[in-house]
Amino acid sequence: MKIPSQFDAIVVGAGPSGNAAAYVMAKSGLKVLQIERGEYPGSKNVQGAILYANALEEIIPDFRDDAPLERHIIEQRMWMLDETSFVGTHLRSDDYNKPPYNRYTIIRAQFDKWFSSKVREAGALLICETTVNHLILDNDQVVGVQCDREQGDVYAGVVILADGVNSTLARKAGFHNEIQASNVALAVKEILFMPEETIGQRFNIGDEEGVVIEMVGRITDGMVGTGFLYTNRESLTIGVGCMLSDFKKNPNRTSPYVLLEEMKHHPAIAPLIAGGEMKEYCAHLIPEGGFNAIPQVYGNGWMIVGDSGGFVNAAHREGSNLAMTTGRLAAETVIAAKAAGRGYGANELSVYKAALDDSFVMKDLYKYRDMPNILHRNPQFFTTYPDLVANAARTMFTVDGVDKKTKKHEVMASFRRSRSLTGLVGDAYKLWRAFR
Repeated sequence: MKIPSQFDAIVVGAGPSGNAAAYVMAKSGLKVLQIERGEYPGSKNVQGAILYANALEEIIPDFRDDAPLERHIIEQRMWMLDETSFVGTHLRSDDYNKPPYNRYTIIRAQFDKWFSSKVREAGALLICETTVNHLILDNDQVVGVQCDREQGDVYAGVVILADGVNSTLARKAGFHNEIQASNVALAVKEILFMPEETIGQRFNIGDEEGVVIEMVGRITDGMVGTGFLYTNRESLTIGVGCMLSDFKKNPNRTSPYVLLEEMKHHPAIAPLIAGGEMKEYCAHLIPEGGFNAIPQVYGNGWMIVGDSGGFVNAAHREGSNLAMTTGRLAAETVIAAKAAGRGYGANELSVYKAALDDSFVMKDLYKYRDMPNILHRNPQFFTTYPDLVANAARTMFTVDGVDKKTKKHEVMASFRRSRSLTGLVGDAYKLWRAFR
């Protein structure tokens, strides 16, 4: 296939952020080339995920008509686990069971492939199984990409990097440094297949209804991290992620896969997944540095979107929502610059950063800017406190002839023994800072 040598824009990557950017630009009439190194968009993403509807509605308002959605989420559970039990809370609302639904579970392989089909319908040219080796620069202006196949050098007015965490292209070009292990998490996931009827019974949900469970505690073996479990139509997605730096320092040398296996055997989790047939397994990196770790995201002829720019909300895990929003805002910046005829210098593309700053993306990241450092430096929130809370609940709910006042004193004493009064006050202040 002969590829034109000149485009208005090149998008590297066909995940949610890259597809959002390519779709919006192509829909406006720009000549767009999208390059994906996988066999097809989504081929590298077997795992399930959560889709937040708002960001996609901004791009494709009628996406619900044909997008491959699994279940709409009606219930959110939050668990703290010690070795044998959990204490948690949950929100289940019939308001989430009324269209238009707010959140969905999806299978990324199916969803990315569908989104890519919309990009091509909008007029973008997609080439797969092609790796971009380098950005082509004219002095300090990015003017195209150099590919590893017969396409060779391809030129465009602007290049949008959506090539994932720790963007290789951005690092090679010197736009940012190697991501630090303390700013990225390694997550492992499995998809466990089971009958739709079984899922409905175990989670008390109807045919298209879904549940999400997020967990902290002993399941991360003393490391800073979280676990998760959520329902697809005929499968469950289960996973756990911890800071990459913690895996390196972990005295038990626990591997990610072993961590997941042990999590699956926890007494609170095992009954929910019993009988599930593991068909898919994956591991991937997630940026966790938050606001303070976001690199420069624009320059002369280039912009960075999605995971490549570290856009993950540390408080709400809205990965797909933020990714698609950054892709859309980058695309709108290119469209405006093209219409104005001013070119794609850093000054023109700075509009992208201004749009990010004005959106929920940077506002939320800024609000929770202290959270990554506070949590990373205080592992007691993932070890000591889940144990204390679970023990307190068991103490208060166990009927054994001891009066409640005595039990209350026992619980308070256990907290003071573990953290001291000063430690408890200090930890409360740290949590306030993290969520203020």
